[in-house]
Amino acid sequence: MIDLDALAGLRAVATHGSVVGAAAATGYTPSAISQQVKRLEKQTGVPLLERVGRGVMLTSHGQHLVDAGEQVLADLEQLEARLQERAGVVAGRLRLAAFSTAMRGLVAPIARSLRDAHPGLTLTLREAEPWDVVELVASGQVELGIVHRWGGVPLAVPDHVAATALHGDVADLIVHRDDPLAARSRVTPHDLVDVGWIATPEGTICRQWLSRMYDGTGRPPRIAHVSAEFESHLALVRAGLGVALVPRMGRAALGEDLVAVPVAEPEPVRLVDALHRRTMADSPAVRAVLAAFDGVRPSGG
Repeated sequence: MIDLDALAGLRAVATHGSVVGAAAATGYTPSAISQQVKRLEKQTGVPLLERVGRGVMLTSHGQHLVDAGEQVLADLEQLEARLQERAGVVAGRLRLAAFSTAMRGLVAPIARSLRDAHPGLTLTLREAEPWDVVELVASGQVELGIVHRWGGVPLAVPDHVAATALHGDVADLIVHRDDPLAARSRVTPHDLVDVGWIATPEGTICRQWLSRMYDGTGRPPRIAHVSAEFESHLALVRAGLGVALVPRMGRAALGEDLVAVPVAEPEPVRLVDALHRRTMADSPAVRAVLAAFDGVRPSGG
């Protein structure tokens, strides 16, 4: 009989390209992953990994086992979810990955109440960018993921992953209180053609949306400074180094020196989704977490 935990370990090696990568993703040690593979090789009687230089790769037998085993693992995941639904049990380990502001604004507010309501449920949290969250959910490394997308900026999700819409999140223009824009009731991109932006790095979803926001102005946004974290954006605006577009979800209190000005035409709304594999649709744990999210609305200081 094939060891299913070992099969999951081999799949992790295939996904991450190395024993070390598989160990980091699954929480096992590299030695434990190697032992799982050796156990599978003994059970099947064929080599599953071969050494290439300093690394390893799956043999044709190993790749066949992973490909064929995907459906087996998916069926077992679905069976477990339905058994727990039948028993009405919210228990076990649920691994959740979310982008940084969702971790602060969505996950943190519900984590304690979930633990109190369901002492048999262990929530394991991991912070990652939206495209990485999609991969983590799709490959079975986490059970639930929180992602965002701005307007028309696409985020591809595989067919075997389901998306549940959560409350949308709005971003505001953050300016120093001494900035003339601080007195405005609202602004449009045409009012912002000459401002210096503190922006997220090139290639991020937020940066892509900022560029699209300027489509109707005939000019690209003028990027003065680049920072990955919105907390840093607030600090840099506070220092008078530019303006920033900062979502309300998980946003720290602005204090006396900063002012949030609404933006229109287009309004910077980011859509927030919870992702899970379709095999987990009947999981009471997944349903409990989604229900808890439904009661949280983004807000900002």
